[in-house]
Amino acid sequence: MRSYDVAIVGGGIVGCACAAEFSRAGLTTVLIEPDVIGGGATAASMGHLALMDDSEAQFALCRYSQLLWQELSATLPPACEYHAAGALWVAADQQEIAEVHRKAAFYASRGVPVQILDELDLREAEPNLRHGLAGGLLLPQDAILYPPPAALFLARAAQSFGAELLIGVCAIDISTSSVRLSNGTRIAAGTIVLANGTLVSQFAPEVSIRPRKGHLVITDRYPKFVRHQLIELGYLKNAHSSDADSVAFNAQPRATGQILLGSSRQYGTEDPAIDARMLNRMLRRAIDYMPALREFSIIRTWTGFRASTPDNLPLIGPCPGRSNVYLAAGHEGLGITTSLGTARLLADIILGRASAIPHVPYAPERVYALAH
Repeated sequence: MRSYDVAIVGGGIVGCACAAEFSRAGLTTVLIEPDVIGGGATAASMGHLALMDDSEAQFALCRYSQLLWQELSATLPPACEYHAAGALWVAADQQEIAEVHRKAAFYASRGVPVQILDELDLREAEPNLRHGLAGGLLLPQDAILYPPPAALFLARAAQSFGAELLIGVCAIDISTSSVRLSNGTRIAAGTIVLANGTLVSQFAPEVSIRPRKGHLVITDRYPKFVRHQLIELGYLKNAHSSDADSVAFNAQPRATGQILLGSSRQYGTEDPAIDARMLNRMLRRAIDYMPALREFSIIRTWTGFRASTPDNLPLIGPCPGRSNVYLAAGHEGLGITTSLGTARLLADIILGRASAIPHVPYAPERVYALAH
């Protein structure tokens, strides 16, 4: 039986980041992925390296990870399409302008550069937004990248530090010291990390993670039509925090000149098929903010499932009641952003190192307690 210090189940961007972090620290590491590196939720994401502030803990992990991405950005290959485009939160009315000022004060007090835009500033920054919008908040350090190649880059980095990739094989069962694989073999591991998103429940059904379905649309090439990552401020109430089906305007410029459009969120379904009702709602919302989109050609639509937790914070740390099993899952729509910070925190926990930010807010035991 082959033996490793760490076995990671799941080759999305979080699992790949963990593999790179552990192997760089000198731990013998194996990454187990049944399909392709950077598939699943990683391939069904917008790739926005974003700051969010639903809670102090959410902001702390986002900011920490964002700074790690900035450090790494110079080494990313062109295929990752890393671009510090900045994010522009769009305010539709004066109520949302009040939220602009709240967010600006929050970020500025924590050392994050921000710029408040009035109606004219907004029109100059994004001429294709409809007239009459009240203003916005620009976060110039937000960035975007193409997630699948970024995940592959991290997996290759792990390999360069000695990690082994087991691709095309499933983890069937785990114990406190081994993983049984679909090819009939078993590998030994001192530490097992579940980084397989919504599939964590296959191995730890007691952990509260729910799949949340989302749709994405990519258009034909319309260079410079969108200049920043655009997000409606209504996203905060319409999409991120609600259990109900919801849509919100989210538009992103791609390096190809295409425009990536989101976002939608649905609970209560595990059907990956396009939901025409939700897709139409999402597109109508986008057209409401950028009317010219009505004439644009759509190249592809697809869906994915985000792994969500009851308090919108990921699960990073020991799996309750399971010795030597750790979780790195439940990131919902922030898995790309927080992948590097998650990996660093988990390595700190396992190796007993001091952490740059507290890891207690992300401890899986808090969700286990909520479910019992």
